[in-house]
Amino acid sequence: MKHADAVESTLFDGSLQLTWLAHLTADQTPYEVAEVIAGLVQARQGCHAACVLWGLEQPATYSSVPSARIDPADWPWLRDASKSDSPHWSPDQRRVAIRLCEQPESALLLLSLQPGHDVGDFLDELEAALQLAGQHLRRSLEWFKLQHSHQQLERSEALQRALFAISDLAGSERDMPDMLRGIHAIVSTLMYAENFFIVTRNTELDTIRFLYFIDVEDPTSPGNGQDLPLSAIEHTLTWYVITDGKARMGSAEELRSQVPGPMAMIGSDSFDWLGVPMLRDGQPGGALVVQSYQQNIGYSDEDLALLEFVGSHILTALERKQTKEDLEKRVRLRTLQLAEANRGLQLEIIERKRAEHLQAALFQIAQLATADIDQEEFYRRVHAVVGELLNAENFFIALLSDDRQQLTFPYSVDEVKLPPAVRPLGRGLSEYVLRRGVPVRADNADIEELVRQGEIAQGRSGAPAMCWLGVPLIVGDETIGLVTVQSYSASVVYGLADQELLSFVASQIANSLTRRRSAESLRRAYEQLEHRVEERTQALRKEIIERERIQDQLKHQVMHDSLTGLPNRGFLRDRIDRVLSAIKQEPHRRCALLYLDVDRFKIINDSLGHLAGDEVLKEVATRLASCVRHPDLVARLAGDEFAILLEDVQMPADVMAVAQRVLDSLGTPMLVAGKELQPTASVGIAIGDSHYQTADEVLRDADIALYRAKDLGRKRFELFDETLAKNVVDVLAMEVELRRALQNDQFEPYFQPICRLDDGQVVGYEALIRWNHPQRGLLKPADFVKIAEDSGLIEAIDWRIFELSCRLLARHGPDDTFMTFNVSALHLRHADFDARLICLLESTGLPASRLIAEVTEGALLDNPERVRATLDRLRLAGVGAALDDFGTGYSSLSYLHSLPLRMLKIDRAFVEELDKDRNTNSTTVVAAILALARALNIQVIAEGIETQAQRNALMAMGCELGQGYLLGHPSPIGHWLQAHADTE
Repeated sequence: MKHADAVESTLFDGSLQLTWLAHLTADQTPYEVAEVIAGLVQARQGCHAACVLWGLEQPATYSSVPSARIDPADWPWLRDASKSDSPHWSPDQRRVAIRLCEQPESALLLLSLQPGHDVGDFLDELEAALQLAGQHLRRSLEWFKLQHSHQQLERSEALQRALFAISDLAGSERDMPDMLRGIHAIVSTLMYAENFFIVTRNTELDTIRFLYFIDVEDPTSPGNGQDLPLSAIEHTLTWYVITDGKARMGSAEELRSQVPGPMAMIGSDSFDWLGVPMLRDGQPGGALVVQSYQQNIGYSDEDLALLEFVGSHILTALERKQTKEDLEKRVRLRTLQLAEANRGLQLEIIERKRAEHLQAALFQIAQLATADIDQEEFYRRVHAVVGELLNAENFFIALLSDDRQQLTFPYSVDEVKLPPAVRPLGRGLSEYVLRRGVPVRADNADIEELVRQGEIAQGRSGAPAMCWLGVPLIVGDETIGLVTVQSYSASVVYGLADQELLSFVASQIANSLTRRRSAESLRRAYEQLEHRVEERTQALRKEIIERERIQDQLKHQVMHDSLTGLPNRGFLRDRIDRVLSAIKQEPHRRCALLYLDVDRFKIINDSLGHLAGDEVLKEVATRLASCVRHPDLVARLAGDEFAILLEDVQMPADVMAVAQRVLDSLGTPMLVAGKELQPTASVGIAIGDSHYQTADEVLRDADIALYRAKDLGRKRFELFDETLAKNVVDVLAMEVELRRALQNDQFEPYFQPICRLDDGQVVGYEALIRWNHPQRGLLKPADFVKIAEDSGLIEAIDWRIFELSCRLLARHGPDDTFMTFNVSALHLRHADFDARLICLLESTGLPASRLIAEVTEGALLDNPERVRATLDRLRLAGVGAALDDFGTGYSSLSYLHSLPLRMLKIDRAFVEELDKDRNTNSTTVVAAILALARALNIQVIAEGIETQAQRNALMAMGCELGQGYLLGHPSPIGHWLQAHADTE
């Protein structure tokens, strides 16, 4: 209904509102009501544009009257307006939205006013009308939704009835053509289907069949109901639907645009065509097609959706019907097959019963092999089992003797004559079976033929049997006997089946006999074994007792020291581990380990001998044991090292009291080898608590404390603390750093000048080592040499300094200067020291005459002859020798005569005294050394000159050369090069 023109032509007064209200109540659909509302507002003076919106929840399906496109940027504020009771302005303030109703969905009136008009007055005048219009619009929307729901429900019910009907058809007894006609009728209830056909596809064979075809224009079905290759309908609409599984709908022109390739037409051209695929697991299994030749009848999207939905159900119904028919055919065929198989089964059942009977008999015989019965009962029961299978009224079992010369008959039953219990082997039927190892079934004629052939001897003992059957008893490849049945009546004849049965039984009897024989032999062997085991058990008991005694003795020897009888290190470690485990359960407990070492024990061994040393150790062990109480433990660890474990201590003071008691006890004089000794000891103490995990950790810390006691002067005890541990860790770290320094070339030679005392002229240098530590800076030898010696790195470091010093002096030093360097006793112990040093000089280019090796008097004590020989070889090569720290060692003055010395150095201890009062003794010693050196033509260098008075005193005594801080501090080679350049 259109009312806008009428509203616009009428003044907006009371009569207009009545007219508008009449139109409003007459309209029913939401579109008609919205048109009246928009017309009313549009007719109001000052209104530029007005429209009504609803369905705002989904922007793609909103409704607008009059039709208007909503900019996507407007949706946020329109949604906000739909939730607000008051007018809501757009962001640009040019439009305003008023909510007309909220249920069943929000509806808005969107206004755009002309400039200069007040929106408040405008809305006030329309308030009552808009409120009434909103109510009517709400009822119209509710009615519209209800009507839509009703239509959907009717369609759903119709579709459901159609699906039920299709399902009923698939399960009915109607034949396939009748069912297809029923499906056509059902589809006709859903849409126009006067022209309808069903096409199915066989994907394996790539064929199709027009299963059902009804068409008013083209009544003949393609293929006449037979299979066609899919290519026969290539590029037709049906072909496209089947191949790509997509539905098509429309006129011929519309359909051409829906196919990706050429379109072939079959039959008359329709006005409207609709084809949908029948899908199976998402793949097309055929197609449904309806078409109209009338212009006033067409198909809608709703028809398309309905036919697609119905298509899969129709395909299922067709497959169910086809499957049912195929199943019925297979059932008929299978019934015939089963009838034929049943006849075979009847025969098989008879044979199976016979086999089960035989199997049961064999099982019984197998059970008899292990049954607790005597041999006679075993044979009797075997006979009973055989009698259930065949006629065994005359039955015997014959076995070969161990020497295979006789035939024994342990069991026999015969109605005429029993065989003897034992007889020698002959040429009878039994021997014939044993000889051939195969079953023999014979009647009188067969027996006579065997006699004629010479296989058996003439004459038969007893009454001749009418039929005789013997089967050998074979175990592995050996025949041990035979089992025989015979008949004296013509009515009892043994056939091939009886022979097979007795053969089966014979194999089981043979195995059973073997098992029983083996079991009997095993029983006798067990009896003998039990007797031997009993005898051996008695002997073993005696051996075990003796072995346990020896093991206890060995365990004591392993865990104790053989000299003192004290527990050894292994015993101590086990005890400490047990104590630590107890401490973990009781964290408040403490234990203590005293690790002690007899001071200067090596001197006792060297002076009095090892036997006397052993006596000292035993006496020390006795005294230590007297210093502790049970359950404390005294152990000897190694050599002169002992340990005392106090398992439960309260305070460190208690442990120190025990340590002092030990020192006092050991300090008491003892008489050994006719001499009175008063040994002392150093003791390290570690307090064990819950922080310790293993015995080795406790021993380690006590050992650290012991070495601390030794360093502090011996004859004392020291308690371990974290400071000691840190010092040990520092030593280890220093060792690692020394190795890294050697690798990274961090050592550098410093040169201290050797000068003439009268004019200060530099005549040589002493090369001294320095370490450029990356964190601690420049380190002197006192900071690291001791650790380098202990770790074994000192020799490698010395050789590096030798090389650097020689290379630097050869390249940069004045040609008229010499260089001295310190050679320790470690180097002089190597026989190739001189050769290695000469090679070093050759590689660095330093003349041998400019190098002087300094040795100390202590190095001469190590091996004077070897040192003298080394220095002689160096002298011959041009390298001089100097005796360092002369006057402080223990060597004789005769060394000066025997050694090839070029220089000697007066120790700084004598030089320091020269500038002090009452220095007569030092002056006398220095003067004597100078006089002796002049007599032997040896140059003298005074060390440690730090004052001018010392220099003057030395010059007064005739000393020509000296070195010390007064003359120059040790410095890098570059310092002396610069100084030399400045003097020039």
